[in-house]
Amino acid sequence: MTDDTDLDARITALDLEAKVRLLTGATMFTLQGDDSIGLGTMAFSDGPTGVRGLEFVGGDEVALMPNATLIASAWDEDLAHEVGQVLAEEAERQHIHVVLGPTINLHRSPLGGRLFEAYSEDPLLTGRLAAAYVKGLQGNGIGACLKHLVANESETERHTVNSVVDESTLRELYLLPFEIAVEDSHPWSIMAAYNDVNGVPATEQDAVNNGIVKGEWGWDGLLMSDWFATKSAAAAANGGLDLVMPGPDGPWGAALVAAVESGDVDESTIDDHLRRLLRLAGRVGALDGGRAWSTDCPPPTDPVRRQQLERLAARGMTVVRNDGSLPLDRATRVALIGRHATRTIDMGGGSAQVRPPHQISVAEALAARLADVDVVDGVEVRSRPVPADLDVVTDPQGGAAGIHFTATTADGVVVVDRHVDDATVSFGFDDGLPEVPAVIRLEAVVAGNGPREVGVVGVGAWTVRVDGVAHDVTLGLSSGDVGEALLTPPGWTTVVDSAGPVELVAERRSTGAPFGRLSVVARQAPRPASDVIADAAAAAAAAEVAVVVVGLTEEQETEAVDKTTLALPGRQDDLVAAVAAVASRTVVVVNAATPVLMPWFGEVDAVLVAGIPGQEGGHAVASALVGDIEPSGRLVTSYPAADGASPAWGVTPVDGAVEYAEGPFVGYRGHHAGRAPAPTLWFGHGLGYGAWDYSDVAVSSTEDAAVVVSATVTNTSDRTSREVVQVYLEPGDPTQPVRLVGWSAVEVDSGASATVDVRCDERMWRRWDATSGSWARLEGGGTVLVARGLGDVRARLPWR
Repeated sequence: MTDDTDLDARITALDLEAKVRLLTGATMFTLQGDDSIGLGTMAFSDGPTGVRGLEFVGGDEVALMPNATLIASAWDEDLAHEVGQVLAEEAERQHIHVVLGPTINLHRSPLGGRLFEAYSEDPLLTGRLAAAYVKGLQGNGIGACLKHLVANESETERHTVNSVVDESTLRELYLLPFEIAVEDSHPWSIMAAYNDVNGVPATEQDAVNNGIVKGEWGWDGLLMSDWFATKSAAAAANGGLDLVMPGPDGPWGAALVAAVESGDVDESTIDDHLRRLLRLAGRVGALDGGRAWSTDCPPPTDPVRRQQLERLAARGMTVVRNDGSLPLDRATRVALIGRHATRTIDMGGGSAQVRPPHQISVAEALAARLADVDVVDGVEVRSRPVPADLDVVTDPQGGAAGIHFTATTADGVVVVDRHVDDATVSFGFDDGLPEVPAVIRLEAVVAGNGPREVGVVGVGAWTVRVDGVAHDVTLGLSSGDVGEALLTPPGWTTVVDSAGPVELVAERRSTGAPFGRLSVVARQAPRPASDVIADAAAAAAAAEVAVVVVGLTEEQETEAVDKTTLALPGRQDDLVAAVAAVASRTVVVVNAATPVLMPWFGEVDAVLVAGIPGQEGGHAVASALVGDIEPSGRLVTSYPAADGASPAWGVTPVDGAVEYAEGPFVGYRGHHAGRAPAPTLWFGHGLGYGAWDYSDVAVSSTEDAAVVVSATVTNTSDRTSREVVQVYLEPGDPTQPVRLVGWSAVEVDSGASATVDVRCDERMWRRWDATSGSWARLEGGGTVLVARGLGDVRARLPWR
């Protein structure tokens, strides 16, 4: 490890311009190097659910992990650590120095589009799982990056929104996961968010960045900007930001040199930023010749890796209702119904997207485990077109699966002419081209017969020829967020009815967008929903059990867009109701990472929340349904009973601001205090496949004054099961909300008992005193709750 004396010597060897040059990225995901001081290039990659690598589209095949809420639902720090280790191996395999994760913003409003990337509505659960994930990464020499600092809980107007939050709430909730992760795992980098906090951009937050994170917490890592988040030179440099991303252009460069020369920024500030960057380089092996990358990391198709990913996903799945219908008997005759059964959503949207080797559907996996499965497609669940599957499109020049991609400059020079084994290409985003092409041409042959929906996705002025018939289409941005062109681009489709293959040629002319994602759309045209529901009901009536898979898609669970409702898209609720009305037994699988409304909850026999389960998603769901792996998850977010029925709801800025008016009464804290109706499903709820009695519950203190709660749990079911004992503090002071203070899990054989000790986290027994500007111990007594979720409290013990 290189010490600071050595780093200072390297800094002294550079002039001001050379120092500043290193403080802006070199490309979209790489940093500048400088041979004169032994600094190599560092590579960053998006990574909450997979290490995508340096290419946003069309890169290497990589492992697609279960999403963050599914990982968190296991309530297991060892599992989170294992996830970090897998991501470290994926980074090692691709020569990535820093993985941009974990995301540790809280689930403030269930409408937040990016909640699927974040762990929970609770700061303790979030912070401790994040710390374990960071240790898994950094224990293998790969840097982690906590994001997004701070109060970044929604996506609407995300580049300009002002999050208005009082100091106590900021400290006790939104900064707390960062504080816990910094204290417990020492992450090597943190990312500053897009939003303002109380009127000051996150990239310029001197009070937070310098005063709290680098000052009070003594953190010595690198603070980078979110991509394109930096709005100033002097203010950001003085406000604690160390690195502007991406590069090579940005608001620093010559402007920051001038700010130093004018005296607006002290050169010692520049030196501190560079010292932190060099410290990161030393930690990840990018100084003095670089690291020796391992060649032994398994690919995402390795059988052991695949089994591991299946287990990680299934462990976090949560049984929230069960009358005994689960687990399924393998001899059961099953009708498997729903679009999410045949096209399971295994990945969220936005920068969390990767290129996995496969995404297993529930239909494929359950059919391999049960003797008699009748698969029936479901109703439409999307309102926007999506790229074609590779079994639908082929390149007309050679016939290989995929499309043909041609790009020309304004003067007609062809700069790209190649086959793409995908239905999507990108431009302007580390594509190696000197300029954005004037014309991009995508060609494909669409397989099949009968009515098919074909078209394009991507910002631009298009001429789309379908079997020679031309359609002129202009697709523009719907928001001021330039990232929309890459993350959530618009699309257009038409229906063509043909007895054989269809030729599609789409030419896109440049409209000034600096970068974007373009795709060919092709699929069978959708059927009327009433016909689909009738077919599903008939299949359900003929089966012993109907398994209906419903959920959200990347339209709702994505970066850059928030939800407007918690209702399932399309007519999925009608589908469930029709099936439940005729089926002998109905099991619903919810393929969504975040809360949805369940108006049919009382009409079905079992409900499994499966999250967004990653590349082995179908296998994980099947293993959970038949009991090969117990779905022993517990919910990490409350499920409101109706739209608007949560303590914090609105995510649309009013006059540019989102007021965190609920203060600390977020999620279960507000529900418990009566500030919102009781939820359909409480935070911490989860049944697994066991049944539990609690006895001998007691609270005590250790020599170091830590609170310890003990309980004996007895598994009264007929199978081995895992229990998560949760401890909450209900303070006597009504201005202080209930809060999770600790948990511990244990696996117990059928009929056996185990004593569980929960050492409560001391950081949850304090409050922020805004008057003194310091932490104070909670006073006024209260009650310790021992629970299986806040809707199933098993013991109440007085605390003084």
